[in-house]
Amino acid sequence: MVPVEAGGVSIGAGSLVLIAGPCVIESEAHAIETALALREITRRAGVPFIFKASYDKANRTSGASFRGPGLTEGVRVLGRVRETAGVAVLTDIHAPDHAAPVAEVADVLQIPAFLSRQTDLIEAAARTGRAVNVKKGQFLAPLDMRHAIAKVTATGNKKVIVTERGYSFGYNNLVVDMRAFPILRSLGYPVVYDVTHSLQLPGGGDGAT
Repeated sequence: MVPVEAGGVSIGAGSLVLIAGPCVIESEAHAIETALALREITRRAGVPFIFKASYDKANRTSGASFRGPGLTEGVRVLGRVRETAGVAVLTDIHAPDHAAPVAEVADVLQIPAFLSRQTDLIEAAARTGRAVNVKKGQFLAPLDMRHAIAKVTATGNKKVIVTERGYSFGYNNLVVDMRAFPILRSLGYPVVYDVTHSLQLPGGGDGAT
């Protein structure tokens, strides 16, 4: 397996990497404060760190849920985080035309699990040349991720990461099958474990996850 380099962080090189941050951008001050705090914690622990926050959570359970500041303001804030904290940045995209502007500030473009079969979105992310993290859909078997990987690499971009975040098991429930990890790893690209989303009960909170 060849490690993926993103913003000075090597993913899949044999050491743990922490991807962390607020689920969604709440404000510029909050995002920067969180990034600085996490940077210091991970430096003390000797763990490489990538900051993650979404500018738009377009897949919320309810239309009334807070989605974030949107593309223009979100990109500006993520740029400020990268500049001020000096950390690598990861964020998710939901539309192909978001890929290029987001790639101006993000080191990793993330494909949400619900969109892991959306060819146009994956190809747009890949064509930016940034690392692409494809989250395995809750409806996909681990081996099915080879097709998502192929959509990225067909553009000439070999910087692919795959994320396990559980499989739908009954209603409002996710289960992580630990057998998925060696299967995903056998595809030849670094594997991330999204432990927070793996603990969700999707839609199980009467309009919230």
